[in-house]
Amino acid sequence: MRPTQCEYKCRLLSVPIRYEQETGFDFRHFQGEKKKNWNTEVWSSQRRRWKLFNDSLPQIVLKHQLYSVHDDKTMVDKELNKLREQGELLMFQLGFDADAFGLVFAADYKSKVLAGEDGRATHATVERFLKKLPSPCTELSFNKDQMLREFLFTDSEITQLVKSGVLTVRDAGSWWLSIPNSGKFTKYFIQGRKAVLGMVKKSKYNEVLKAELEERRTTSHVKFHMKYHIHDIVGAELVESIPTTSGTLLRFVDS
Repeated sequence: MRPTQCEYKCRLLSVPIRYEQETGFDFRHFQGEKKKNWNTEVWSSQRRRWKLFNDSLPQIVLKHQLYSVHDDKTMVDKELNKLREQGELLMFQLGFDADAFGLVFAADYKSKVLAGEDGRATHATVERFLKKLPSPCTELSFNKDQMLREFLFTDSEITQLVKSGVLTVRDAGSWWLSIPNSGKFTKYFIQGRKAVLGMVKKSKYNEVLKAELEERRTTSHVKFHMKYHIHDIVGAELVESIPTTSGTLLRFVDS
């Protein structure tokens, strides 16, 4: 019988993390002593929900969500850094939390950005910025000296890049590399996190079986797939994940 995507197990790293059209990010090829299911369950059933953004955003996974799939954070960080150093992956500071880092494949990012710029006055400037973007790009932000002397952009062109959304202001004289139109994503993400956490808190003893939570009816506040939010709250350690004979139990962490 042919195995499903979620039945693949981890083995020695033979191919890099990649994006599968149906399931999203494929992280199953991580190395480790224990064979883990490193398939991108983070993106399971999420693709259809991404239509909320009219295909204007690249697929975004938050770094901490991956910690919910693999319990060796050092290994996760090591493999992600390897992909960034190979120029395949970009990381973004999403702004709503100091530890919230978004992960997007470089090719996907550039493709979506250029598609969004089609017909706009800022297209040429943005296209030049993407060509000048270092590969690999391991930086999260750029200062004014880099933008003027290294990338050779003028002040007015930097303003255009901010207007287009590929840069956002970090502080006076520096800018974060950013994902255009990601404000709506951030809004829905935070909104959904609060709603799903609320479901856990309202459960008896502030705990609920993961399988049960996955099947819960969601309110209009939850725009993304439930599994996407569960990976968030587990990876961010907003809930404790406890193995039981009945399945994984999620318990609210009162901080």
